[in-house]
Amino acid sequence: MIGFLQGKLLAASPDRVLLDVGGVGYEIHVPLSTFSEIQREVAGGSVGLYVHTHVRADAIELFGFHTEREKLLFEKLLGVGGIGPRLARVILSGMPPEQLIGALASGDTARLATIPGVGKKTAQRMVVELKDKAQKLAADLPPAATVSPEDDLVLAMVNLGYKPAEAERAVSRARAEHPDGDFQEILKASLKSLSRV
Repeated sequence: MIGFLQGKLLAASPDRVLLDVGGVGYEIHVPLSTFSEIQREVAGGSVGLYVHTHVRADAIELFGFHTEREKLLFEKLLGVGGIGPRLARVILSGMPPEQLIGALASGDTARLATIPGVGKKTAQRMVVELKDKAQKLAADLPPAATVSPEDDLVLAMVNLGYKPAEAERAVSRARAEHPDGDFQEILKASLKSLSRV
């Protein structure tokens, strides 16, 4: 099993990267949080990723993460009934790891259900199966930098396919129009403003 890869970054998109490791190109699926970190690297620069190797009857897929904590969280998500590697990657893309761990530890199913692809039942299953494990993970977390609701909104929109710059502008406009709006209201207003463009 491959557990870590370091190599030259040949290509990167929000859901996968191509790494040249000793002349072999590895295509690795990544969550948005890892892609954001990789964007700081210049093309052709060296990138190291913690890797989960997923073996199916018809394919071997690699999922890469910027930190070992993300990889561990991904593997815990795979233990939840009905969550495969693709959905686990989407879940990690829909919320920063620290916030995901916090939502699981506190049993916040409403917050989890805002992640694209996660319905109410999946959110409940995640809490039932991961709450205790998440509480242990949360206890080990260093004090994290505060992430604003706007950061969450931008991340959600990037996950829906918008470019970070246009998502930031749309969220900023929507927040100005609805200063007291909740997550869902601002997200809807942001999407509406982009559909008018």
